[in-house]
Amino acid sequence: MNLHPAAPHHLPVFIAAPGETDVLMVVVAVFLVLAVLAVGLLFLRLHTLPERMAHRSHKLQFEIVAVLGLLALFTHVHLFWVAGLLLALIDIPDFGNPLRRIAGSLERIAGLKPGEGAGEAPDESGLGASTTEAASSDAVQVPKTIALSRTPKERTHA
Repeated sequence: MNLHPAAPHHLPVFIAAPGETDVLMVVVAVFLVLAVLAVGLLFLRLHTLPERMAHRSHKLQFEIVAVLGLLALFTHVHLFWVAGLLLALIDIPDFGNPLRRIAGSLERIAGLKPGEGAGEAPDESGLGASTTEAASSDAVQVPKTIALSRTPKERTHA
């Protein structure tokens, strides 16, 4: 290879001859693509951290944390992400399960099958079923006064 008289006699390794492949550029391009993919993956893993935390611990507020994460992703408001993270870290007490257990116990005491004591939803006027509908349905008649027996044996056979 003939060098130009003004060129140095020792060229660095990364300088390619005319018509040859520039190896350094190919290596840097591959490194850049891998670095962008790695940073993107790290960002998405960090972004979904509150949702994964709430899902792993079976939190009741999982859906709220997921929506806050999506809002933070699409609006770029980081406060939504912080709120989702805080919500994923706290435990909101479950008030529904104890109330369902109380309702089930009351149904057993009343002698009803589980779920049978659930009343109808009120109509648009705020009132339940009319008296004619209630009389025609298989409704359980509840006495206004409940007389308790004195001995446990009489209570079980009543």
